[in-house]
Amino acid sequence: MTEHNTYQIRVQGWIGKRWSSQFAEMTITPEDAEDTPVTTFTGMVPDQAALRGILNHLWDLNMTLISVLQISDLDKEKGDTDE
Repeated sequence: MTEHNTYQIRVQGWIGKRWSSQFAEMTITPEDAEDTPVTTFTGMVPDQAALRGILNHLWDLNMTLISVLQISDLDKEKGDTDE
């Protein structure tokens, strides 16, 4: 059984929603972080090879990587119930 993990990938610069088809199943959110435009990609990634493909595609677009975070569904559930 393949376990999908949710990732949040942040890059410097803006990538418009028209690119969403090139980043399957990822939500693209442009934002302002102080004076620097940032785009956040969030979504389920089936395995490390798929994650590498996404990162390679961002590299090919000459985007500067800020961070890659793995978001655990268990941690999200805990955060919703612990107040």
